[in-house]
Amino acid sequence: MNPHGQTLNEKPVQSLDDALERCQQLGMRLSRQRRFILELLWQEQEHLSAREIYNRLNQRGKDVGHTSVYQNLEALSQNGVIECIERSGGRLYGNISDSHSHVNCLDSDQILDIQVELPAALIEEVERKTGLKITDYRVEFYGCRVT
Repeated sequence: MNPHGQTLNEKPVQSLDDALERCQQLGMRLSRQRRFILELLWQEQEHLSAREIYNRLNQRGKDVGHTSVYQNLEALSQNGVIECIERSGGRLYGNISDSHSHVNCLDSDQILDIQVELPAALIEEVERKTGLKITDYRVEFYGCRVT
């Protein structure tokens, strides 16, 4: 199992269809509310708080209660269907649950997903220094907008 709760032979969740398929594989009911949340996260392509998800769904005419949003987000993140990031301001939820890195914008507090591959020499150095075989990694980048 990798750090994201996936067994090594599981297909990564990289699309809305993958997320829906993962829910079905896990035996999770695909309720109307759960579908609304997954659709929103894939449309928005950003990390949102439960409150932002609730507000955006209701602005779009999707009648979903606070409790339902929170319960569904917890179930989806605990089962590795979506990503949950703990920040000082609370939890943020994103659509990609497979291994990836983040770029944190210090101007807007926005978190961008990015796929990066570290050079093999760096991975080997980490392995030498720790005595561990690296099987997965995430990198956190921080930056400001260039004007």
